[in-house]
Amino acid sequence: MVAEVLRGVAQVDFMPSVVCGLLFVAALFAAGPPYGLYGLLGSAVSTAVAYALGLDRSAVGAGLHGYNGCLVALGCAVLLGAGQPATVVLAVLGSAAAVVATAGLGAVLSTWRIPALTAPFCLVATAVTAAAPGFRRLWHGSGTSGALPVAAGGESGPGWGELWRGFFANIGQVFFMPQWYVGLLFLAGLFAASSLAGLMACAGSATGLLAAWGLGAPADAVGQGLLGYSGVLVALALCGVFVAPSGWSAAYALLGAAVATVLTPALAAICAPFGGHAFTWPFVLTTMLFLAAVPAVPRLRRV
Repeated sequence: MVAEVLRGVAQVDFMPSVVCGLLFVAALFAAGPPYGLYGLLGSAVSTAVAYALGLDRSAVGAGLHGYNGCLVALGCAVLLGAGQPATVVLAVLGSAAAVVATAGLGAVLSTWRIPALTAPFCLVATAVTAAAPGFRRLWHGSGTSGALPVAAGGESGPGWGELWRGFFANIGQVFFMPQWYVGLLFLAGLFAASSLAGLMACAGSATGLLAAWGLGAPADAVGQGLLGYSGVLVALALCGVFVAPSGWSAAYALLGAAVATVLTPALAAICAPFGGHAFTWPFVLTTMLFLAAVPAVPRLRRV
């Protein structure tokens, strides 16, 4: 089951590759050993539950039931504290629930040939974020996680330092990791799996940077990759993964990346009263809408 678990980690970025999964796990351990362990735990639990439920073995083998669990477990570690026993329990339960959510959403959306993407992770993570302050063993902060949305503040003109760090952080923040060197390792994993995927991740990150900079996003947020990570996923999804690669699909993907970047603070503001985390909702909503439109666009073709 080792290969399936590693593919589950790699499938966060759509790559059914063991080598890519190994590099992704190395990136998580570079960010901190607990994150590597939680990522593996989430993928392993989801994969085991999917096998136990008798779900399609080829899909499980390709890691398609592991990536949401990986993200759920990492989200628990980052938001609730990796060293807490209750966090481990919740990560296991959340990863198992993500399998059911993936199967359910997949069945509903298959009519329109729309994939579930990371919507199962978003649903579970949003529920966890909202519920955590109600449980003493889960919530270790002061007060509640909710807040009213506020206007952006701070310096709005990112310098060269924020821009180059943000370029790699956009890729790392898909896994909640803001360190530029972690994003660099994730990018290496993408290139190891597919040169097209690596190039589209770079293009999506650059598009996110330009959109955030052009609209005056806070420099600190740009440098930490808090606005451009969904753009990376959108670019991957819309050119090569679900839409046949071409010049037109590349342009379509980058348009989607820009839209997702603008949508990120909007969804963060909507989520502010119960935690303020947009997670990958901007990617999910943008990609689903753009994929639904593909049959109406003669120059694009679904894979």
